[in-house]
Amino acid sequence: MTRYLQITPLLLVLILFFIGPIIVIGVVSFWDYNAFSLIPDFVLTNYEELFSSGVTYTIYLKTLKFTLVTWLVTFLVGFTVAYFLAFHVQSLTWQMALFLICTIPFLTSNIIRMIAWIPVLGRHGLVNETLLGMGLIDKPLEWLLYSDFAVVLAFVHLYTLFMVVPIFNTMMRIDKSIIEAAYDAGANGWQTLIYVVLPLCKSGIAIGSIFVITLVMGDFVTIQTMSGGQSASVGVAMNNKRALLQYPAAAADAVVLLITVLIIVAVLMRFVNIRKEL
Repeated sequence: MTRYLQITPLLLVLILFFIGPIIVIGVVSFWDYNAFSLIPDFVLTNYEELFSSGVTYTIYLKTLKFTLVTWLVTFLVGFTVAYFLAFHVQSLTWQMALFLICTIPFLTSNIIRMIAWIPVLGRHGLVNETLLGMGLIDKPLEWLLYSDFAVVLAFVHLYTLFMVVPIFNTMMRIDKSIIEAAYDAGANGWQTLIYVVLPLCKSGIAIGSIFVITLVMGDFVTIQTMSGGQSASVGVAMNNKRALLQYPAAAADAVVLLITVLIIVAVLMRFVNIRKEL
């Protein structure tokens, strides 16, 4: 009885702030609506319109493209940074100091860090002015800002830390004698990295991937800001419907997005038993 009393407050919080809102969204997704009000009902209209529209599939493909490219870049950057801190910085003090330096930019608002790219990538921004001054280009590059490139760059800047932290945490737990044994067995640096370090970091990679994928797929502010409204995503479409007071249609979008993300997470969990690894 005591243990049930101990978990009751946490259970109530989860029901009130996590499970409850999801249930409400699921219920509202079956409601009907008109230009003036919501109509409590049980209709499949919102899902039928969602899946019968070719725009839906285009938007999902665009979102998945952003997600895949962002995941790949954040993984490469995050793994490299974590590997350097874990295996090339010998002092624990310096490891923690450099790790904290990596986290300092993330203490500011996402919006501020995102907007900071605009004067850097703009038509008369720092990058274009530098390239023009060096004579490398004849006219400003238009694709640096308000493009898919700018969106991915902002995503990488915003979410790389979510890949660095779990991978670094996993690497710090690797017994260094295993690395030495691999070298003693004749493995070179790349072989040790691919066949020893990488498999031992599966849990950290999986956790970082879950963070990055879920954050990118649900993001709409970054895409709207960095693409100048020229690119769309599931989050953007959902937010537009919310702005038009089409709450049932937006709720249906949210349910489909949630199921999509859960499927991706389930696939990742098939490859790595995160609870066992932790």
